[in-house]
Amino acid sequence: MPMKFAQIVDAFEFANNGDIGEFRAFVCRQTGKIYCQTDFMDAAEFNDELPDDIDDEEKYLALPDKRELGLGKPLVLDFAREFLRDDFDDVHYFFSKRGAYPKFKSLLARRGAIDRWHAYENEATERALRDWCKLHSIEIID
Repeated sequence: MPMKFAQIVDAFEFANNGDIGEFRAFVCRQTGKIYCQTDFMDAAEFNDELPDDIDDEEKYLALPDKRELGLGKPLVLDFAREFLRDDFDDVHYFFSKRGAYPKFKSLLARRGAIDRWHAYENEATERALRDWCKLHSIEIID
């Protein structure tokens, strides 16, 4: 099933909007159609009517959580190890407790590294999603 990579990225970002399970996105393995669903009323424009057999893993593939692709804490620590060497221990400490991302973003702002982080995160996300697509036999057309 050939799909545009931008569609995969959009569905992935939708599925990773909130806590696990709050936003869901699925790809139909047969047609390539993407279904997005959330229980939030104010996001009704994003709610597709899900097929009755959406739980059929032979037919539908759920978009992964960023943590499943190693794009959470491990990616932050890799970035800090490479670009914020002097702050690595602080970043590691941030991510040993709840509320780490605001502290990390504040540190990035103080170090003038926000753009570098976004580029790093975007490149890692693209690589991970392309690998995920390949693993699940999703043909990407750009």
